[in-house]
Amino acid sequence: MQVSVGILGASGFVGGELLRLLAAHPALRPTRLFGDSQAGLSVDHVHPHLALAYPHLKIEQMHARAPEVDLVFAALPQGHSQRLAPAILESGTAFVDLGADFRLRDPEAYAHWYGERHQAPELLDRFVYGIPELHRDAIRCSRSVAAAGCYPTAVILALKPLVEAGLIDPGSIAVDASSGVSGAGRAAKEATAFNTVAESLTAYGLVNHRHTAEMEASLGETLIFTPHLAPMNRGILATCYAKAARPMTPEKPLDVLRAAYADEPFVHVTDRPPATKWTLGSNAVQVTARYDERTGRVLAISALDNLVKGAAGQMIQCANLMLGLEETAGLPLCGVYP
Repeated sequence: MQVSVGILGASGFVGGELLRLLAAHPALRPTRLFGDSQAGLSVDHVHPHLALAYPHLKIEQMHARAPEVDLVFAALPQGHSQRLAPAILESGTAFVDLGADFRLRDPEAYAHWYGERHQAPELLDRFVYGIPELHRDAIRCSRSVAAAGCYPTAVILALKPLVEAGLIDPGSIAVDASSGVSGAGRAAKEATAFNTVAESLTAYGLVNHRHTAEMEASLGETLIFTPHLAPMNRGILATCYAKAARPMTPEKPLDVLRAAYADEPFVHVTDRPPATKWTLGSNAVQVTARYDERTGRVLAISALDNLVKGAAGQMIQCANLMLGLEETAGLPLCGVYP
């Protein structure tokens, strides 16, 4: 089985990561690449590390028509997919969108968190939220998936089993998460320049970061989320705290995670504090959890690569399910170390 793939936003970091992973995929073949800022340039010019894998492909100008391919991946800034989705869905093409445009079911919630009215609210119900570990069956039956964001993936996978097991007191969750600079995208910005980021750790998006909405929708809990920009290229480390609903053994949260993810190919439950370097370049998530008897709180920690499981890898994992392929096809289980 050979599947032709079009990538919208192919010139960005996520587009490059999609191309890197697809170079080793047994079935998905990139044939059309789109990106306005680099239109007309070859892949080896935009992504030199991919030169040997794609010697003949070029980046094309994006347009409103659905590309003539079997599968579309969209890695575009927020707002763009709303304009392109109608034509793609009308064509019947399988569609995996990484943007935030179709992750929230409520258009009013979208307007609240993103500060603008949704342009295609009638399409919201046609998208499945894309975390395969939670919505595998729905993704298999869908032709359009809104892949989850990188921060929400890390937080939701760390906390969802604990919430469902009734270990956490409702409304008590607080999350601190740090991301590598690649999460801010490829465009040059003062806030992500080397001199700004090197040897510095800073918080941003205080109180109202947009990814909070995804976390609350999936967990069914209100929470406070504070993201941080870390001086590294890749990775997310999410540290989550909550009041315990009842006393328990220190290992009870870890046992719940182990039971929940025992059959998951990309989630490793560890009794050690996970590190982002463990997941570098892989589609893996490393998670751990504890109950602190002294404070009566539950602690959960997760680590992942924001460009793989937090973006391109998650998109491919969803596409594999949608197309009836092996879920793990083309996705690395192991990180790169050192």
